[in-house]
Parts: sequence; C-alpha cells; structure tokens
Amino acid sequence: MLLNYDKPMQVSSTLGGFSANKANDEDLKTYWSAQSGAKGEWIQTDLGQMSTVHAVQINYADQDVDQDRLGKRTDQYHQYLLYHSVDGKKWEVLVDKSKNTTDIPHEYVELKQPVKTRFLKLVNVWMPTGKFAISGFRVFGNAGGAVPKQVSQFMVFRTEKDKRSAFIKWAPSSDAYAYNLYYGTAPDKLYTSIMVLGNNEYWLKTLDRTKPYYFTIEAINENGVSTWYPVQKVE
Repeated sequence: MLLNYDKPMQVSSTLGGFSANKANDEDLKTYWSAQSGAKGEWIQTDLGQMSTVHAVQINYADQDVDQDRLGKRTDQYHQYLLYHSVDGKKWEVLVDKSKNTTDIPHEYVELKQPVKTRFLKLVNVWMPTGKFAISGFRVFGNAGGAVPKQVSQFMVFRTEKDKRSAFIKWAPSSDAYAYNLYYGTAPDKLYTSIMVLGNNEYWLKTLDRTKPYYFTIEAINENGVSTWYPVQKVE
C-alpha cells in the first residue's frame, strides 16, 4: 500500500511555490524543488506511525535544467542516499546510490528485506543538471492496522442525453484516503478500474452508449482495501 500520501514532509529548502507536499500529492503535474541541485539537499517524509516498508519510488522532476540536457542521453546519472529512522533523530542508510552511474529519473527500489520504520529521508548526492526536484517520493508497504470499512453509499447516474457519460458519487470514508472504482459489461467482468484520491465523486466519459454497465467501489488506506460495495447495474 502507499504509505505516505499527503503525509507531513520536511525539506532542506524550497524554491518559490514548489512546496514540500507537492512531492507526495500523487499529482504528476506538481513537484517539490530545492533551491539548488547541490549535494546535501534533502526531503523527508513522516509515515505518521511505525510501518513495514517494502519499497520506495523516487520520481525526479525537471527544474532549471540545461536545454542541451533535454531528450535522451547516455552520459547523465543521478546519485542519492536514502535513510530511515524510527524517531526522526537517529538515521540509518536504507538505500545507497551514491556511486550510481546510470540515469534513474523514475527509480523504483524494492527492499531485499522489509524494514519497520516511520521516517524516510532522501538526500541528494548528484544531479546531472538543474535543481534537486522530486515529483513523487512514494513509500510502499503496510501500516499494520485495520483496513477501511466498506463504502456506505455508492451511486451511479448515467446521463439521459448522452449515455456515454456517468456521474459517480459515494459517501466519503473517514478511514480511507483513496478509492478504486471498478466497472465492466458484466457483474463478473469488472475489468476496468480507476483510482480516485482525495475526492468522493468522479465524472466518467468512456462508456458505450448502447450497453448496460456494472459498477462497484472499494476504499483504500495504508493497511489495505475494503470489501466491495454490492455491484450495481446501470443502464
């Protein structure tokens, strides 16, 4: 599970409006940027509780990059150190990429052994160009608590004039940060899914106007997913 969506973040510095929480808002269009690309710039995430971490993803962003660095290149690389801590004071190295020589703009690291921890800090060692900027600092694992309860209300309204569209709305769950919408052309063929974060409605515009569809929803938090809401047929 994603453990640090919209959780508290700390950083070494901030460039303009590129604030810390833009690195964990799950929005590809936003990112955090430090004031420089210097060694030692860092970003830290607090999971809010002791959790079992299995993997980390680091998505770099382009901020003030040299124009001749745009496009595919074979001579650039990123280097970093990833630390973890149970109290935010004493740190241990979790991932050492300080001698990396490959371009890793979207780095995914699955740990050989999961670690029980709360804080993770990403420290820049080398940037090929521009500022140290991160569009996604994502931590995966399990918080070890209760999964969300089943969504209590779920409604799908297919528009009268254009059956290709449907407005979907549900009661927000206090124990969930996201939802998976599932739909398909048969109750046992709900092959299409859409994740919705931080909202309790969705406007869908991808349906075949001549077919009935079936819908359901599940809630998501750091501990797992809820049971499905009873499948609804919408014509």
